[in-house]
Amino acid sequence: MIDATDLPLTADPQKMINQLARLVEISVTLNSTLQLEPLLEYIMDTAAELLDCEAASILLYDQKQNQLKFAATTGSSPKELAGITVPLDNSIAGTIFEENKPIVINDIEKDERHNKDVSERIKHDVRSLLGVPMAIKDQKVGVLEGINKNSSIFSYSDTKLLSIIASQAAVAINNAQLVQELQDANNQLSETDEMKSRFMAVASHELRTPLGIIMGYATFLKEEAQGDLSEHADSVLTAALELRTMVEDLTNMNLIYTGQRDIRPMPVVLQDIIHVACDEMVSDAEAKGHEMIFDLPDESIIVRGDQKLKLVFGNVLNNAVRFTPEPGKIIVRLTATEDKALVEIQDNGIGIPPDKLTRIFEQFYQIEDHMTRRYGGLGLGLAIARVLVELHDGRIWAVSDGLGEGATFKIQLPLIT
Repeated sequence: MIDATDLPLTADPQKMINQLARLVEISVTLNSTLQLEPLLEYIMDTAAELLDCEAASILLYDQKQNQLKFAATTGSSPKELAGITVPLDNSIAGTIFEENKPIVINDIEKDERHNKDVSERIKHDVRSLLGVPMAIKDQKVGVLEGINKNSSIFSYSDTKLLSIIASQAAVAINNAQLVQELQDANNQLSETDEMKSRFMAVASHELRTPLGIIMGYATFLKEEAQGDLSEHADSVLTAALELRTMVEDLTNMNLIYTGQRDIRPMPVVLQDIIHVACDEMVSDAEAKGHEMIFDLPDESIIVRGDQKLKLVFGNVLNNAVRFTPEPGKIIVRLTATEDKALVEIQDNGIGIPPDKLTRIFEQFYQIEDHMTRRYGGLGLGLAIARVLVELHDGRIWAVSDGLGEGATFKIQLPLIT
């Protein structure tokens, strides 16, 4: 073995100028490449070209297994290299990595650390080798090797040249690995989101049919039966309504937060949207004995929106129906100024503490734990309403004098002018 610092300087001035120009070009390419596989191939090919040797290899450090792994070798594909590892102890590459300094071996057969099995697996009859560490300050990345010098022996200038390439390659490889890790993490998240979306779509579809049957029978029994049976029917109906609400909230939240939150605004009559939302809630309100009062102007009030607006009013109405003890009163009022429409949904229900008026629009937020047990729900309906209102350039807020004082939800939307 010959220490690199003992090698003679053999470079001529013109060659050094050409190499310097090439290094500048290499630096630009390395800093603009973030895909790991083509980056490794470029580093390997460039090293072999500039050193005028038969081949080059890149070994990267596997921190989990505490060993080096072949990542790229001239003439071998990544699949062929997969699984070829080199221990840090008693190996040439391991010595370069551990001692963090170059090694030149011009007659590799005489080095007892040479592993012939590895040479055969990477498809190279290794006769001579120049290896340098790849590191970023104290962070070791791997080892870059030149294999079989075509003429004479590896020189001091070869060592300097490969060391310069290795220092730049270490930074580029580290950046590419970070990008790859981010991409892998994003892919895993995307797969998880896709599985969640499929589950939610199937689950909501499968639950709606039996829920509809249960609600139908419970409503019939409540109207026709008397005494204890009527009370049991009422409990079943209340539970079914709460479960349906949870299924619909999860489905709607899933749609909003998996890329389907785009809206297609067009002129819509706000009264029509409100009537559609209210029609879907009237039977639920009547089942709980609530009175619904509508105070809507005869003149059409037009805003820019799409059919998702009905989810806003439907969710707020559903909130009023569920959190108003029966029999209750719910008022839906619509007014307009010069440039804004204001929808108010007022109830005489359980009310909201003043310090909770903004938090109720957060996902999964419940005012108190006992309300989750008493009134059910997941705390998603108002969060969905807030997202949709904001997508329509509007605003939603709540007003209440406190617990037991009822609440008024206000939805403000821009008018078409």
